[in-house]
Amino acid sequence: MTEAEKTIDLNADLGEGFGPWQMGDDPAMLDVVTSANVACGFHAGDPDIMAKTFALAREKGVAVGAHVSFPDLAGFGRREIAMTPKEIEHAVAYQLGAAQALAAYAGHRIAYVKAHGALANIAEKDAGVADALARATHAVDPTLTLLGIALSEQTRAGVRAGLNVAHEIFADRAYLDDARLQPRREPGAVITDCKAAIARMREMLEEGALVTISGKRLPTPIDSICVHGDTAHAVEIAQGLRAALAQDGYRLRPFVEG
Repeated sequence: MTEAEKTIDLNADLGEGFGPWQMGDDPAMLDVVTSANVACGFHAGDPDIMAKTFALAREKGVAVGAHVSFPDLAGFGRREIAMTPKEIEHAVAYQLGAAQALAAYAGHRIAYVKAHGALANIAEKDAGVADALARATHAVDPTLTLLGIALSEQTRAGVRAGLNVAHEIFADRAYLDDARLQPRREPGAVITDCKAAIARMREMLEEGALVTISGKRLPTPIDSICVHGDTAHAVEIAQGLRAALAQDGYRLRPFVEG
């Protein structure tokens, strides 16, 4: 990789409060990341929070995407909801429409779509659900990019649907040997130590591969690195990742311009 090619995106899940309840430190995270996945009201977020987050992201030059999920406010979108592929398509289109409207209201533009929680986990391995996500995105706006989990059915579905696809890795999550994310309920699945997250990120970028819990290397394109905004020390980890990337000669920029 030449110096000219050393660019990378850093994204985070933001806008995940609801009413007076807040989740994470969005203003601080928006000083660090280059792309923001904004909740669309189904797992978190509401019109006021969405508009505020989009406006702040625009001010800070951060690209924004619609962070779509199952309709599951009570479970923060982490519960599997029984829905048909067509119902999933409609739910994704609904959320994307809301995100586009409020982004436009705030003077910004939705540039991409990313699945959240249980919807993302199922679409990671279920081609039918992944295709529903991609079809809905293409139907609403075929110029949008699908930000998908690297080496998952999400990225393959995006290609089948004719979408631009960006491949995402997680600095703060562990991977199983089949390239799937280790379930959150299992010990060690979520990495909260900043030094450990930085070391994992560097290793994956250097080798162009996912590094699994057993040490396997699974080659993949890498367009964006996610750090979760709702974990302990999220801002500290994000700041550490950005500093390490700069130290390693990377220029941070959105994987798709907003």
